[in-house]
Amino acid sequence: MNFAWTPEQEAIREGILQVCKPFDAAYWLDRDRNGGFPLDFHKAIADAGWLGVCMPEAYGGSGLGIQEAAIMVQAISESGAGMSGVSAIHMNIFGLNPVVVFGTEEQKRRILPPLIAGREKACFAVTEPNTGLNTTQLKTFAKKTANGYLVNGRKVWISTAQVTEKMLLLARTTPLEDVKSPTDGLSLFYTNLDRRYVDVKEIEKLGRKAVDSNELFIDNLPIPQEDLIGEEGKGFRAILHSINPERALAAAGAIGLGRVALKRAAEYAGERIVFDRPIGKNQGVQHPLAKCWMELEAANLMVMKAAWLYDQGLPCGAESNAAKYLAGEAGFRACENAVLTHGGFGYAKEYHVERYFREAMLLRIAPISIQLIMSYIAEKVLGLPKSY
Repeated sequence: MNFAWTPEQEAIREGILQVCKPFDAAYWLDRDRNGGFPLDFHKAIADAGWLGVCMPEAYGGSGLGIQEAAIMVQAISESGAGMSGVSAIHMNIFGLNPVVVFGTEEQKRRILPPLIAGREKACFAVTEPNTGLNTTQLKTFAKKTANGYLVNGRKVWISTAQVTEKMLLLARTTPLEDVKSPTDGLSLFYTNLDRRYVDVKEIEKLGRKAVDSNELFIDNLPIPQEDLIGEEGKGFRAILHSINPERALAAAGAIGLGRVALKRAAEYAGERIVFDRPIGKNQGVQHPLAKCWMELEAANLMVMKAAWLYDQGLPCGAESNAAKYLAGEAGFRACENAVLTHGGFGYAKEYHVERYFREAMLLRIAPISIQLIMSYIAEKVLGLPKSY
């Protein structure tokens, strides 16, 4: 067992940190205050060739794995970009794995190169207002037509829909009452986010102002047959190739966020003089920060294990969920303790840790809640009765 990164993986981290260098804390503070999607950051990542880190080389990608993507996401977050930076490119990295696995050759050649090059952006349109994480109960329906499908329904918490041209859409094509299993009858599409048929409403939220979250109202959206990914009715199986990487990469972002918050806290504790001594000399300040470091490092091991399992083609549902839980909690505690270490100044925007704290809350909620993760582990790993 070898925990060391390869020279290539080390180079990925250093390369990403160099790309992120011009986008400093002041840049992200301005984005947090004033909003506006970080198109220049997205372009810089695309121009450096990183959007295709885990896409096949045949379509312009680097042909690497989710483990390398996790290293990349972690470095972006740790650079100070936090989840604002990660979420700006997150979907473009992992989201089209179903196309890689289940798409036709024509679809791969049509869909992947413009996404990898940054000419197109995509959003992940799965979650709905009345079903939440109960994906098998989706109400958005794609009715078969002579030329493809006609879609009606609603989606919610769809990131980047204000600026994307494309969407990966999961919709029911067979009514729930007509299928043997609730996971059947769902179909996956990669199609145009045509605003003549899709009304996009932004949701104001706690943090990550630079990256929009939205509700979509879909009214008779036509989707051509060639935009169906994989078999009709088998979309749930296909979407799993996005869901598990998404959880591993969200977890990697949480680790990076916790690390940058912890770094700022330690620097401040070493410099802040109260009662003629640096506050970092007090064990009451030292010990919580030391505990946060240990929790982040332990969670990171599960993140890398989940990513490695996915890259090996092995089952990784339990590990991906566990990684998201452990990293989300460890990242949140690190950001919380960073604010507390700064005292009153932790509440001030200019010290940045309050922004990290707000962003860290997201990682306890999305892309899956801590409660549902624990229910999943109880049922799938421990063999306990289903509780929901």
